Amino acid sequence: MSQAASLAHIFRHPIKAHGREELASVQLFAGEAMPWDRHWAVAHDLSKFSADSPAWMPCINFQRAARSPALMAIEARFDDRTGVMELRHPALAPLRFHPETEGDRLVEWVRPISPQERFRPVSLVRAPGRAMTDTAFPSISVKNLASNRALGEKVGRDLSIHRWRGNLWIDGLAPWAEMGWIGRRLRIGEVVLEICEPVGRCRATMANPETGEVDVDTLEALKEAVGVQDFGVFGTVLEGGEIRPGDHVEVLA
Repeated sequence: MSQAASLAHIFRHPIKAHGREELASVQLFAGEAMPWDRHWAVAHDLSKFSADSPAWMPCINFQRAARSPALMAIEARFDDRTGVMELRHPALAPLRFHPETEGDRLVEWVRPISPQERFRPVSLVRAPGRAMTDTAFPSISVKNLASNRALGEKVGRDLSIHRWRGNLWIDGLAPWAEMGWIGRRLRIGEVVLEICEPVGRCRATMANPETGEVDVDTLEALKEAVGVQDFGVFGTVLEGGEIRPGDHVEVLA
């Protein structure tokens, strides 16, 4: 790894598949996902999520951009002190609401860009103490800016990093360097992550985050570039701490 490797961006996605938010810093805790990341999810009419016994469930139980690509264009801002969420989408009026008490307002807001019959959104849900990550364990995703640039060169266009819905973006690496990190540890500032598995990608990444419209076959491009439909890696926090853009990044043994 280059000695110049550093943390470039931090993102959280307070409502799974419904908006991204860039952070100036974040405090991570051992064994936990990023605070307020995937804290809520939108259950659809065929979901097996139980409000009487809330628990983590696979993403198939929730509204997803793979099925509703327009969701990719949502931007979020969440104030964890007041509990107020603000969402924006180019085709919808801005929404300002309290997720804990006004989930129905979100369901109504997102309905026009959601499936109208099967898999239609019905409720905003959460599982106390457990983020609705894409993994069965509390994870944080790590992405490589150079890999995104390399894939963009392959398809002949700039690719927004928002296609990949990552938590932590690293600069100063060789393209695809992250694919060799499985089973190793990664230090970012004072935080240490154990890298567990690659991030398998879905059709959501084919949608333009500015418009929510499918415009490039990222999955086929990944297969041609690296042989698999993976982009980025999942890690778990071994040693917590506060991190911010500019922090040094190092791969440990």
